[in-house]
Amino acid sequence: MKLSKKTRYGIRALMDLAASTKTEQVALNSIAQRNAISVQFLEQVFSALKRARLVRSVKGPQGGYLLEKNAADITVAEIVEALEGSYFFENETEEHIEASGSSRVIQELIVDRVNESLREILENVTLKDLTEHFLEYRDYSQNMYYI
Repeated sequence: MKLSKKTRYGIRALMDLAASTKTEQVALNSIAQRNAISVQFLEQVFSALKRARLVRSVKGPQGGYLLEKNAADITVAEIVEALEGSYFFENETEEHIEASGSSRVIQELIVDRVNESLREILENVTLKDLTEHFLEYRDYSQNMYYI
């Protein structure tokens, strides 16, 4: 599995949104600028996130985006599904499993195990977890002094 640029940028933008505000909307262009992402690309990303009900938009001159729910309640699995669709490895087809013992072995020992591990990781890491680690890293980096 490879996370696409769309998913990586979406996660970065959501971490920025979660770190930037708790009650006020954040303009998409400010998220784009802080993360060096094209506004047009982020519009596509946020459109998908809005359809998945992870963010909501506020219209008007002071408009922007807010998280639809608490960052602790948004899993990485939800974000990836909103932007990519299913993140699971494809199953062996039924006709291959029936015709070949090797297909059953591949399904059970590789595909099923990888999918279960992916599910476990992505469903147990939240946007809050990512944002907290990001803020710790950012604060640590800003307090570094170079001679």
